[in-house]
Amino acid sequence: MAEFRKWMDELPLWLKIVFALPGIDGIMYGIYRIAKGDTPNLVLGIIWLVAGTMITWVLDIAFLLWKGKVLEIE
Repeated sequence: MAEFRKWMDELPLWLKIVFALPGIDGIMYGIYRIAKGDTPNLVLGIIWLVAGTMITWVLDIAFLLWKGKVLEIE
């Protein structure tokens, strides 16, 4: 799972934004958060698997444009 997170972190910004589009976001960034392994991000990742396809993709795009990375709990 660490390889997946590293691969996602090294992608160019435009491709990260493509992965944050509705439908794809829930899967890609849900798994990305789950792969971090700590409990808060595990819960957030599970929520993202369901809600990422409908609602929360907007947050991921906003955070990517603002900070260059998706919303995570540090």
